[in-house]
Amino acid sequence: QVQLVESGGGLVQPGGSLRLSCAASGSIFSINVMGWYRQPPGKERELVATITSGGWRNYVDYVKGRFTISRDNAKNTVYLQMNSLSPEDTAVYYCNYVASGMTYWGKGTLVTVSS
Repeated sequence: QVQLVESGGGLVQPGGSLRLSCAASGSIFSINVMGWYRQPPGKERELVATITSGGWRNYVDYVKGRFTISRDNAKNTVYLQMNSLSPEDTAVYYCNYVASGMTYWGKGTLVTVSS
């Protein structure tokens, strides 16, 4: 079992920044993929970005240049630096961990972009 705990969400004004964190604990495999997904109000959950344990990153087009995913393997923690936020980025952001055929999700952290 793997537990994921997100933090860092909150209310931010348009154009502002937030940094999300997700700490993984439990039976962590050294080779894994961690990532961030989000679910805007009334919409389906969607991919934001992923990063492998080797550091290879993948972003969806609408966050490229604004969001940066990173990780600290020693702390089993993944981060999402979000800049130039817009109201369209309002969503519950979920941490995701995939390894050895298993997928785990965090409970989510709400990000609200509003003036």
